[in-house]
Amino acid sequence: MKILKFIGIGIFFGIVLVKSEAVSWYRIFEMFKFQSFHMYGIIGSAVFLGAATIWIFKKTNLKDTEGNKINLPPKDKGFPRYIIGGIIFGLGWALAGACPGPMYILLGTGVFSMLIVIAAAVLGTFVYGLLRDKLPH
Repeated sequence: MKILKFIGIGIFFGIVLVKSEAVSWYRIFEMFKFQSFHMYGIIGSAVFLGAATIWIFKKTNLKDTEGNKINLPPKDKGFPRYIIGGIIFGLGWALAGACPGPMYILLGTGVFSMLIVIAAAVLGTFVYGLLRDKLPH
């Protein structure tokens, strides 16, 4: 039964992203060419909402669905990891026209070429898993 909640939330999230045109290749193209504020507004809203939510988690004693206190451990510092990772993520996003979440949404809307992108993402994740111990973290 619990999985139905997550499927429902995923479907709702997909509908919101499609209706807001956040999965539109043209909107993403406009963003990377600095021609439109649309995607920056969506991303900025998500960052603000995420920061506000984390602040609320830290200031209150909210519990998760199983009654455990929500604990957010601090991240390791490391400027290069964020720069290199961000560049790789951005290049993949620009080449594919979608970041990981919208890949599945686009597949659900009938863009079957996303199967190639999803397969490449899974392969990239597998290769990262093989190389993880050898990479600087």
